[in-house]
Amino acid sequence: MDSGLVVLGRRGVSFITTLGGLCILLIKFLASLKDVPRSLKVIFQQLYVIGVRSLPLVIVISIFVGAVSAWQAAYQFKFIGAPLRLLGHAVGKATVIELAPVLSALVVAGRVGAGITAELGTMRVTEQIDALDTMGINPISYLIMPRVLACLLMLPMLVIFSNFVAIMGGLIVSVVGVDVSSETFMNGFKNSFKMQDFINGLIKAAVFGLSIGLVGCHEGFKARGGAQGVGQATTNAVVVSMVLILIFNFVFAVVLFRI
Repeated sequence: MDSGLVVLGRRGVSFITTLGGLCILLIKFLASLKDVPRSLKVIFQQLYVIGVRSLPLVIVISIFVGAVSAWQAAYQFKFIGAPLRLLGHAVGKATVIELAPVLSALVVAGRVGAGITAELGTMRVTEQIDALDTMGINPISYLIMPRVLACLLMLPMLVIFSNFVAIMGGLIVSVVGVDVSSETFMNGFKNSFKMQDFINGLIKAAVFGLSIGLVGCHEGFKARGGAQGVGQATTNAVVVSMVLILIFNFVFAVVLFRI
């Protein structure tokens, strides 16, 4: 049986190999953008599947994210003696900068990333992708570009909805559970709101969406070994997507939000 160090080394090499494959796929995706006018129908279908169908789940999660944020912030404020009039400030900043982009991306990675991988992986093991090649259809332009582009465009849209719903959830908890007036909460939010923070959150979401789309397509295209291989590829796609989201989130925190 291999030692823990050997297993760790293999996992590290596998992750680096995956990153290399993602970089190559990114270049192919950028080159395929010239085919967007010919693929509008497929792109709109993916926008609906990836964006609209993910909206209910994002809304439900965002309500409770905002509610929990308000409750926990109020608890911490009472513990350190900070005034509760800052509750809107704390919830707004945490939501716009961090919670909405990251949690929306994790939800989409679990729902959409897994779906993309399973769909393309099934097409790979049943040789449908090989059939496209035989017919002279470019799989990158026909399969990958619409899905990656839809992830890139729709995740920022989902984050906008998530921001609004989470703030409303925090407002409701503040008024009902913490005895902070809606005017006080919203004044704190408006006084702390910066358009640059909002834009930075959308930039993060776009990068997260690009990562989810690329990872899902990459793992789906390299799936082998029938149903078991598709299942393994789906698991890998979700894990790699979430790891990349957290890594990119730290990079953005250092680059965009300097202390």
